[in-house]
Amino acid sequence: MKKLIIILSLISQSMFAQNVNYDEAKIPPYTLPDILTGVDGKKITTIKQWEANRPALLQLFAENVYGVTPNISAKHHYKILETKNDALNGKAIRKQVLITFDEYPQLSGINILLYIPKNVTRPPVFVGLNFEGNHSIGIDPYVLLTQNWMVDFQKNPERVNNNRALEASRGKAIVESWPAEMIIDKGFAMATAYYGDIEPDHPEGWKSGLRSAIGMTDDQKWSAMGAWAWQLSRMLDYLETDADLNSKKAIVIGHSRLGKAAFWAAAQDQRFAAFISNESGEGGAALKRRWYGETHEIINDKFPHWFSGKYKTYSNNIASLPFDQHQLFGLIAPRPVYVTSAEGDQWADPNGQFLSLKNAEPVFALYGKKGLGTDTHPALNQPAGSYIRYHYRTGKHDMNAYDWEQYLKFAKEVVNK
Repeated sequence: MKKLIIILSLISQSMFAQNVNYDEAKIPPYTLPDILTGVDGKKITTIKQWEANRPALLQLFAENVYGVTPNISAKHHYKILETKNDALNGKAIRKQVLITFDEYPQLSGINILLYIPKNVTRPPVFVGLNFEGNHSIGIDPYVLLTQNWMVDFQKNPERVNNNRALEASRGKAIVESWPAEMIIDKGFAMATAYYGDIEPDHPEGWKSGLRSAIGMTDDQKWSAMGAWAWQLSRMLDYLETDADLNSKKAIVIGHSRLGKAAFWAAAQDQRFAAFISNESGEGGAALKRRWYGETHEIINDKFPHWFSGKYKTYSNNIASLPFDQHQLFGLIAPRPVYVTSAEGDQWADPNGQFLSLKNAEPVFALYGKKGLGTDTHPALNQPAGSYIRYHYRTGKHDMNAYDWEQYLKFAKEVVNK
């Protein structure tokens, strides 16, 4: 029986591989839902009408893709585990903060790593989750080693063994970059936490994560993506209590799957001042209706725990989904947005991400915000737009120094003006 399951799985993967498309000319025609038509079918011409439409549209995304976020009223505590006033060669204050929840003692809590520039009063802060633990993003020897279950992205038993991080993984993140000194030097703070703190990233992870802790017995009603978005909002709860930061200028950011979680967090939680999507692809910035790179069917097969059960019912009929991701960008308006794609990451559908943001322009226009300034996909390494911004860079699927250079410029020009 086990051998049969393996064979069927391989056949399924082969079928998906055969159906991956990277040719714009082969994309079947599709029609996007009109972003200025409300859920009630009425035309939207004013900010008041858009904002009246907002709750119903947000509910559609929750019911059909990310799962409806439960009303979790857990009492939580903040404990400063460690503070150092001369971190990063004396440039920054480092704080390590643990958030725990009275009602859910089975959760180890959320460990936040903060770097705050010493020469800036109440700076804005980049807020995001990381893939490989707080200790992995830099060589700082005092950052606590993440203890929770971890995906072995590097396939290196000297760094991650039995899904637990080892000391040799310190400063060895390969999935993304968090250049703390660059961020500090530009006058911004950063707050990051390991995404596995709240729920392990595998199909059975919910059983030892937040969803099980709150008493859910059906893992299809809410999703891991929803739990990770909830984690980002709890991080912001803490930041609002920290007098060293300007939490009203908190920029939520994420790469790849964590970009999807950050997108959903920004849509639900209007306290985030801006959103940055770094190659978030399907389920994130990319339009769902385009048959290009990773599709709805592929992502739900490979990562069945990321989205709700309802999302899986749209297989082979994605056009019947009553919305698309450009409308999720609309839910973030009028807050600033930056979207990134990479030449070496066609899997994430770069043009689909650009078109998604492009088709959200009418909502930003209601608020008097300028669009991208172009109708065609920008050339490599040529950022487009201002208040809403996009770039397509050389390189592969990661979050690199070029990306951060643009994000810091964007944050200074648009968020921190």
